[in-house]
Amino acid sequence: MTAPMKKPATRMTGRRPRIVISADDLTHIEALAEGAMDRNPALADRLLEEIGRARIVAAARMPANAIGIGSSVTYRDDATGQERTVTLVYPEDADIARQRVSVMTPIGVALLGLSEGASFYWDTRDNQRRMLTVIKVEQTGASEGD
Repeated sequence: MTAPMKKPATRMTGRRPRIVISADDLTHIEALAEGAMDRNPALADRLLEEIGRARIVAAARMPANAIGIGSSVTYRDDATGQERTVTLVYPEDADIARQRVSVMTPIGVALLGLSEGASFYWDTRDNQRRMLTVIKVEQTGASEGD
């Protein structure tokens, strides 16, 4: 069955998905971004921009399907169909061999605060633009303070 009227299309190119960040993580993430200003200003600016547009919530009100520090996330590269599962962590806990991705990497910044079903563009380190879709988010309790 088809609907008689079409809803206005949302453009993925101009609109980024909504994000939510736990207030418990906010101070640490802001400090990391500010500390990276000299070493990697583009990444630091991107992270601060994401923080600026995020809805900040108390840890107890963080949606279970939203990606925060310590969340395990499965995402799909829409160009290749490949799925990957990683855990978003602070830089000191990063370990690519264990699929622990730092929030201070381009993919870490892109994933922070997204919810299941969100699709977003991500620019790889070799300047390729990819569309990724968040498939599943699990709270693993790997974040600091748990």
